Amino acid sequence: MYEQFHGLSERPFSITPDPRYLYLSARHAEALAHLLYGVRENGGFTQLTGEVGTGKTMLVRCLLERLPERTDTAIVLDPPATRIEFLQTICRELRMRTPRWAENPSSLGAALNRKLLRTYAAGRRTILIVDEAQ
Repeated sequence: MYEQFHGLSERPFSITPDPRYLYLSARHAEALAHLLYGVRENGGFTQLTGEVGTGKTMLVRCLLERLPERTDTAIVLDPPATRIEFLQTICRELRMRTPRWAENPSSLGAALNRKLLRTYAAGRRTILIVDEAQ
């Protein structure tokens, strides 16, 4: 209704962040560059923190659009409370077939580690994104 009245081609507000509308302030640009550097240069762990509503999820979505080829991603939204559920979620996101015996954190962690080593040996990167909604 208001799209037509205001001459808009689409709804201006959405529940989910849309990277097309990201305003890259100097701090956002720096954070995005840091995240991309961490992925491209095998930087190990990179953490993005900030207050509610500062654009963390939007930056992550922007990052996902700019990932190098040969990158596998596991995205965990609102991480589960237990360690085993968290590991199971990561494995599911990486499309791992986990054996039945991998029902405790240590065996599941070992299976995940083997998968990550195989992926790395094949020249692929794996990134884990944990986005804890407020």
